[in-house]
Amino acid sequence: MKKSKLLLAAVLIFCSLNSSSSNLSSSNSKKTSKPAQISKTSENKDVFRNISKSELDAIGEKIFKNEAGGAKSNLVYWNEGENFPSLGIGHFIWYKEGEPGIFEESFPQLVEYIKNKNIKLPKIMVKNKYSPWKSRQELNNLKNSKNADIEELTNFLYNNKDLQVMFIFKRLEASLEKMLEASDNKENVKKQFYRVSNSPNGLYPLIDYVNFKGEGTNPKERYNGQGWGLLQVLENMKGTETGKAALTEFSNSAKFVLQRRVNNSDPSKNEKKWLQGWFNRCNTYAE
Repeated sequence: MKKSKLLLAAVLIFCSLNSSSSNLSSSNSKKTSKPAQISKTSENKDVFRNISKSELDAIGEKIFKNEAGGAKSNLVYWNEGENFPSLGIGHFIWYKEGEPGIFEESFPQLVEYIKNKNIKLPKIMVKNKYSPWKSRQELNNLKNSKNADIEELTNFLYNNKDLQVMFIFKRLEASLEKMLEASDNKENVKKQFYRVSNSPNGLYPLIDYVNFKGEGTNPKERYNGQGWGLLQVLENMKGTETGKAALTEFSNSAKFVLQRRVNNSDPSKNEKKWLQGWFNRCNTYAE
């Protein structure tokens, strides 16, 4: 009888130990099979942190080609039909005093950015808060006469292209928060932003477009209530894949919102004349 009781107790102890071992093994299996989760915030910050100076400089050269045709003489420029000059590799807008337009001005912000680097500025940038030229003709006459101040400004902008692309890069860094505040579809905008930026060469289209047509958050930059900035490009995107698919969709979406802008524009402005050049630029985003 005693032997039977001892045998039964041994069996019960064995089963209990086996069950505990099984549960422990199952628990450990669950812990090790689950991949380590990388913080999305950390991953997203790395998109900006990990870009090298050489990569930024290469993007700067592309922007220089897109905006100024890669020509040094076009770094101080006044487009026909516009009421303001465009300067630097990004053709940053500089308004005359008392004559602001609907497009966001960026040259004064560039000046402040460079000032904070303790770099000596050319005379025109130091002495003028507003554009000092009254007309396109006046600026062209000064350029043709090889005005010393104009040449100093042109040389400065040519020799400091790296500062200008960094200025645009910082604008992109700050753009997402602004766009999310303005958007009714925040999750999609954020998803598309990182979908493009995490693709190979994906920072180029984002950096270029935010300089080219702005964040899309300025309520003045609208025709018939519809904008054409980076926000509108991202809101129009629906895909999920990164890589070539993301860049191609971004390129096509940019062309869509730019076509819509022209359709909504005042025909007397003849914005259609710019469209093919804009499309050619957008095609580089998918290359």
